[in-house]
Amino acid sequence: QLQASGGGLVQAGGSLRLSCAASGRTLSNYVMAWFRQAPGKAREFVAAIRWRDGSTYYEDSVKGRFTISRDNTKNTMYLQMDSLKPEDTAVHYCAARSMFSFAVVPTSYDYWGQGTEVTVSS
Repeated sequence: QLQASGGGLVQAGGSLRLSCAASGRTLSNYVMAWFRQAPGKAREFVAAIRWRDGSTYYEDSVKGRFTISRDNTKNTMYLQMDSLKPEDTAVHYCAARSMFSFAVVPTSYDYWGQGTEVTVSS
């Protein structure tokens, strides 16, 4: 089970930190990721982290602004979002897949959290 939290309303240029708490499984063999879905648009990949070694992968538009991380002791993944832009407005979802390779397609992920809404005002 994945539980996402931390969304909210922020002005452009501001920051938010999303959290995704995982329960019920060992994550060492998983890749976890953040996706987002804006109104009327398809769900899109944001960032991913390989739990075992902490290696990361980012979508180009968030590189240098967002940082994905994980805390092994808390079984929790984070997305630190800085320099937020209005186009970052979306429902953000966390997801997990039981493979070592990164994937950017939503159908490649086996488990999903419920989503947390991020709104960036201009």
